[in-house]
Amino acid sequence: MSVQAVLVHGIRTSATMWRSQLAWLAENGIPATAVDLPAHGTRMDEDFTLHEALHTIDAAVRAAAEHGPVLLVGHSMGGLLSLAYAGGEDRPPIDGMVAVSCTALPRGAALRAYRVLAGAMNSLPGRGRWLTDRVLAATLPVDTRGDFAAGGYAFDAQDAALSSLAALDLETALSRIRVPLWFVNGQFDQLRVHEALFQRLAPHAELIVVPRASHLVTAMRPSVFNAVLRLATAVLDARVADAGGRADGAGSAPGADCW
Repeated sequence: MSVQAVLVHGIRTSATMWRSQLAWLAENGIPATAVDLPAHGTRMDEDFTLHEALHTIDAAVRAAAEHGPVLLVGHSMGGLLSLAYAGGEDRPPIDGMVAVSCTALPRGAALRAYRVLAGAMNSLPGRGRWLTDRVLAATLPVDTRGDFAAGGYAFDAQDAALSSLAALDLETALSRIRVPLWFVNGQFDQLRVHEALFQRLAPHAELIVVPRASHLVTAMRPSVFNAVLRLATAVLDARVADAGGRADGAGSAPGADCW
């Protein structure tokens, strides 16, 4: 059974941010689905709600799980939502997860500051699009520079999405995850603030810090990030071979060895 990848984008962007990863997965014969969360990308006319965001992830995972073991990959807000989903009480049918640029608890002063910054950006002429474009031009390779904006920017969804994240019980979710888990951060990522806490809560997880990369590690160093996907899919393939079928990590008993 072939590993199936489900990819979940971060705030403001859309499924288009995964273009480099989708190309690599296709070249290597790995089926993949990149979702658009509510109020983002092709669904920009919808309202953002936590329930619908988690439902979107669940629907994509369950569809993929009909064809093989599932590797769930989430970036930033998509990573936080995916961690909350992976650690849900009903033990969803995922077999491994890559959580990218999301080792920060979305609450308290840090979340308030982020919401203020997002509001300030939105108040600029053109909602700060010119500034975003300048930052991307200065930090991303030409080949990936347009991927984050290709599906449009979900400016109107930012505050609702950010405020809803405070309701996630990530500490409990992390302690429940029993499948292989990789935390991937850029060296200069601003969301590394609770990196050590995330490792303590999920002690079986691997931490990969990508040198000379920022929060947008998937686009800044796509070949390095794709190597992480190669590692993750190889681990799941090996687990399937050992088990003679599905990796079945999502159904293992609490406390069981996920490796």
